[in-house]
Amino acid sequence: MIEVERQDPERVLLVGVATDEYDSSKFNLLMKELSDLTIAAGGVPVEKVVQNLARTDNRTLVGSGKLDEIESIVENEKIDLMITLNDLTNSMNRNLEERLNIRVIDRVQLILDIFALRAKSKEGKLQVQIAQYEYFLPRLSGQGKHLSRLGGGIGTRGPGETKLESDRRHIRSQMFRAKKELANMEEHRERNRVKRQSGREYNIGLVGYTNAGKSTLLRELTASETFVKDQLFATLDPLTRRFSINGHDAFTLTDTVGFIEDLPIQLIDAFRSTLEELRYVDLLLHVVDASSPDYYAHERVVHELLNDLDMQMIPMITVYNKKDLVDEQFIPNNQPQILLSALNHEDLQSLKSLIWNVLMDASEPYTVEVQQDEANLLALYRQKTLIQEITFDEEKQSYQIVGFRRRLNDN
Repeated sequence: MIEVERQDPERVLLVGVATDEYDSSKFNLLMKELSDLTIAAGGVPVEKVVQNLARTDNRTLVGSGKLDEIESIVENEKIDLMITLNDLTNSMNRNLEERLNIRVIDRVQLILDIFALRAKSKEGKLQVQIAQYEYFLPRLSGQGKHLSRLGGGIGTRGPGETKLESDRRHIRSQMFRAKKELANMEEHRERNRVKRQSGREYNIGLVGYTNAGKSTLLRELTASETFVKDQLFATLDPLTRRFSINGHDAFTLTDTVGFIEDLPIQLIDAFRSTLEELRYVDLLLHVVDASSPDYYAHERVVHELLNDLDMQMIPMITVYNKKDLVDEQFIPNNQPQILLSALNHEDLQSLKSLIWNVLMDASEPYTVEVQQDEANLLALYRQKTLIQEITFDEEKQSYQIVGFRRRLNDN
């Protein structure tokens, strides 16, 4: 098979059917995001077609009149690819491609494609591969036409023709091997997590809607090099870095995949083990793009997914990011919270102070006496706990330490 890389970005037609399951605000948000996702995948949204129906047409998604309109747009605008907001059945996909003579994919396949493009680590690639297998396995019939064009555009990245057009038993075997390999990696990550916790460090997790600025915040707080780009799902692979507050190196910060409205179930299942690592953090930083007109909906999506993952009881600070772009009417919805710019040094210091105070409230106080010649023990307390005060007793020739540590009954 010859792989052909496109030189020009694909011209894309976006199609959405506003059925009874959507309210107008959610539908508009999803259509806007569909355009952003298309750009993130390397395409150019040329036109957008919307139809209001109680439910989608089970043959062609849209009604016959709207399909005539779409056919005209495809021809006049030289459309290469149509992407639908609504999920497509196998027969819908086949009927639309035969009628329009272009490739047609749905939102789920688009997101899977972006994940395949963004995943860099072996674990991330395996997770995406499993999600793609889960998506394509029930859709094998009739998929060969555009899946054979590996590297030929949006929606063609991933398993490819030789795997997807082989028999189902072979694909299930590939899935089994990928899941087994991923399980081995998860065991390794679990050992690392236990090791981190045994050190009694304070582990902080970053969560938020995609493109809220999590990676930027991680980079600035930890003074580390990490990929940052203004696009949806710019980073997928979890990343943990150390940082200090008040001279204490007792903190780690972990970034992971961003959330999105109606995240495909295949991706939730594939990335569940990665996301569930956040269950064991001491504090969540929920990063919100405060400049987005849809920030309230973004917050709702994150809260719902955290509830699904049983993380709603973890202490959380809402970090409203991009304050320099915020409308004057902005009102924060959650407490504790902070409005900041991830690129402002003073704002980051304020965030660190808030993290310190929230963690103290969630920790238990302790007082301990350390002898003058126990310098290593003194350094250990400074590294693994939050020291509020150190005094030296001249008479006893010892240090009195007052501070806070993780509760002994915590995970």
